[in-house]
Amino acid sequence: MSDARHEARSNSTPQANAAATIRPDEAAHFGALAAEWWDPKGSSAMLHKLNPVRLGFVREAIDTHWGGDVRDPQPLAGKTALDVGCGAGLLCEPLARMGAAVTGLDAAEENIAAARAHAAGSGLEIDYRAGELADAALGQFDLVTSLEVLEHVADKGAFLSGLAYRLKPGGLMVLSTPNRTAASRLLLVGAAEGTGAIPAGTHHWDDFVTPDELEALLADTGLQVTETRGIAWRPGKGLHLSDDFSLNYIMSVRAA
Repeated sequence: MSDARHEARSNSTPQANAAATIRPDEAAHFGALAAEWWDPKGSSAMLHKLNPVRLGFVREAIDTHWGGDVRDPQPLAGKTALDVGCGAGLLCEPLARMGAAVTGLDAAEENIAAARAHAAGSGLEIDYRAGELADAALGQFDLVTSLEVLEHVADKGAFLSGLAYRLKPGGLMVLSTPNRTAASRLLLVGAAEGTGAIPAGTHHWDDFVTPDELEALLADTGLQVTETRGIAWRPGKGLHLSDDFSLNYIMSVRAA
């Protein structure tokens, strides 16, 4: 076991009196999609298109936060990373290739089984676990990520507090989530789910959070946003980082 992974496990005091954040129906919905998670043409096709955009932001945030060399293929060497709501590992595997000792946590056992199988086939050592964020004896991490997850949890304040609890002093957090706008209702919920580009029932528009709302929730947990970018879509370019926050956004966060 690497020193970094041992350190993450040694600080494993559970978070006391934390509210449950998993919605069983949400876990069941995504668990039912586990077998196709790694199929770029399957039910998670949109995630495969979104992932390179998110990874571009994550890599830039890592280099900015720790003053790394953009040419370094392993900017997370010697560091620990936790991805919450990891699905079958679309983000965990790139983080592991960047050198991190990675832990992935998801609400659905089916997703964790698929993640373990894919990591084994890829020759990657990733600590995958299923369960509630507050219940898991996880320790603290240099990098905490949770992408396209906040909109699915039952208690957003408790969930963000749980993420903050897992972040080491001086660490980096990256979050992404859809914005609650007329455009996201029309395109993400109506058009994307209506045409099958995203599985029906994936999104509930009332659960989307605006950037201002999320920034206020983070401030309540002692965290500060350092950068926010929109994730937009347009014909001929597809999904890309943008100053347009109307559909989706991604942000880097640190302790205030």
